[in-house]
Amino acid sequence: MSNTTGARTGDQFMADLNDGREVWLDGQKITDVTDHPALAGSVRGMAGYFDYQHAHADECLVPHPETGAPMNISHIVPKSAHDLATRHRGFESLARYSMGMLGRTPDYVNCTFAGFTGRPDIVSMNGNEECYENLVQYHRLISTNDLSLTHTIVQPVVDKSVGDVEGINGDLALHKVGETADGIVVRGAKILATLGPFSDELTVYPGQPLPADTPPEYALSFAIPMNTPGLKTLCRDHYGVDGPVADRPFSSRFDEQDAFLIFDDVEIPRNRIFLDGNLEAYNRLMTHGWVGNIMQQTSIRARVKLEFAYELCVRMVETVNGMRPDVEQMLGEIWTYAALTRSVTRAAEADAREFGSGTWFCDEKPFHALRPTMPGWMVRTNSIVKDLGSHNLLATPTRADLDHDEFGPLISEFITGAGAITAEERAEIFRTAWDFAGSALGSRTELYERFYLASASRMYGVNHMIAQREREWNLVPTFLA
Repeated sequence: MSNTTGARTGDQFMADLNDGREVWLDGQKITDVTDHPALAGSVRGMAGYFDYQHAHADECLVPHPETGAPMNISHIVPKSAHDLATRHRGFESLARYSMGMLGRTPDYVNCTFAGFTGRPDIVSMNGNEECYENLVQYHRLISTNDLSLTHTIVQPVVDKSVGDVEGINGDLALHKVGETADGIVVRGAKILATLGPFSDELTVYPGQPLPADTPPEYALSFAIPMNTPGLKTLCRDHYGVDGPVADRPFSSRFDEQDAFLIFDDVEIPRNRIFLDGNLEAYNRLMTHGWVGNIMQQTSIRARVKLEFAYELCVRMVETVNGMRPDVEQMLGEIWTYAALTRSVTRAAEADAREFGSGTWFCDEKPFHALRPTMPGWMVRTNSIVKDLGSHNLLATPTRADLDHDEFGPLISEFITGAGAITAEERAEIFRTAWDFAGSALGSRTELYERFYLASASRMYGVNHMIAQREREWNLVPTFLA
């Protein structure tokens, strides 16, 4: 880690990545992700995020409460509606860096840990005060050094006929296998560490509550550096491309990577452990405020992305002078999704309250409704992009084609836009649309949007249970009486 205090620059971020971590991509062991040709564009893209926060410091940075150095807004432990409003402005600005295509920028996990830190009433329960102090110290570490975190919270289930930690699933799932003088030893696997190769630290915390009879060795939460011995990072195919931003505005910079993590008898230092067998705290941590905390960030990002998609589609239509009633209907559909997302966020923030220990989160009910509904909107939006783009998405000359002395003039004559729109402007719009929805990265991002907050079917079922607990439903008998 560089000897810096406060918000990092892109160069400082990149320097800290070269730490000897074990990353595997396409059968190759990589120890320096900053020097690998396939990953270079994505590393620079993430470095750009850290530079962006300085360029937009008025929205993205605040003084650290202890040091006074610049701190990313995502580290704020919210204690009031004013704090939530400050976070809102910062989250929106940070989302505009990639127009919402980066789903796991560091502010996501930062926000989660700020929320955990603000809940000693949960983390400290059942004699867990020492581990809570570990959490406080960790929050101080990441907020003062502006670390990039990834997280992995899902068990790698291979047999869905049994529970997540039963049978063969239990053998593969991450669990404690021993103790040392300085900590504990864990073995198993976890998925899916988005941003894994480009993070300083890995965090593990609850994904779903565990059954009451679960052995305590599965109830773990901790954080370790990505170069910890025994931690192995297996990357999926990389969808970043080595090319000009003009040709691939997203794929050239914004493949945040997803990774399968294997813990090959990894030692976790005692001062990095937040939960160790405390099943009650483990099950309460994500069910008492996490949704109201993290969904502020995710809903703002989603709204920025939908607004970008709406404008992009309008510009596609204008490029070919293709406005018709059916086209207007599709454009209005995307705008509606963005407006509804904005309204949900506003309602949740308006009814924000203190959840415990003086920490404020947004009201969870609007976010519970949005959580399983948003994935369908994102998939539908991608479909509209393809419908409106049609064959034009496949007739997009590159920057090199346009600049060619012999061929460029022909493109300018035959592949131009309507009215005064040039061939260069037309290519720019349609290449952006293809990279948004049709490229390998666009397809990965659509899958990400479907499942990154759990499956829609599961969450609709959870919403039904929440509704049943919320109050007695007696409208029907009252009316019939």
